[in-house]
Amino acid sequence: MAGEVEPGRVRPGGRTARVREAVLRAAQDVLAEHGFAGLDLADLARRADVGKTTVYRRWGSVPGLVADLVVDMAERSVPRVETGSLLGDLRANARLVRCTLTDPRQGELFKALIVAAACDGKAAEALRHFYDIRVGEWAPCVDQAVERGEVPAGTDAFEVVRAVSAPLYYRLLVGGGPLDEAAADRAAEAAVAAARAGAYVRRGV
Repeated sequence: MAGEVEPGRVRPGGRTARVREAVLRAAQDVLAEHGFAGLDLADLARRADVGKTTVYRRWGSVPGLVADLVVDMAERSVPRVETGSLLGDLRANARLVRCTLTDPRQGELFKALIVAAACDGKAAEALRHFYDIRVGEWAPCVDQAVERGEVPAGTDAFEVVRAVSAPLYYRLLVGGGPLDEAAADRAAEAAVAAARAGAYVRRGV
């Protein structure tokens, strides 16, 4: 989920990679500072010191650029942690989510991306794809917990992982209390307790 992004990591590459890096970095700056409404391809080209023609040819539109930004975020995601227990794994996940959402830059960026997804179908599809990737990355920790007998057979791993992040995003977007490490740990503990009680067992299993 969100919270797994490493800000500032730069991958090696040729001119095309450098152009993409510069423009996406500029887009992140604008989203964090001004939100989705502040994005303009010509302005991003100027900020990134890249030709406007190059930017329009590669991305075509603001939603197209936002979609690529989400792909870039997925590419930079921190890999899953394995601790040997479901609670340990989900606590690590929750703390990663919390770390990103409380980062001054990344937190504002995610707020802006969620707004973009609410306004534009292409951005929404890209954001869903990002979370599908991240939930899929962490789902095996639940499957392993099933194998260890920690939670019932048939437990929906994707629903358990989503349940960890949901209260943290609520706090980010609605302001429902401090988004601290204790809140992250409680989110993980609640998801594990519900999973152990069979709340996420798929019907018909």
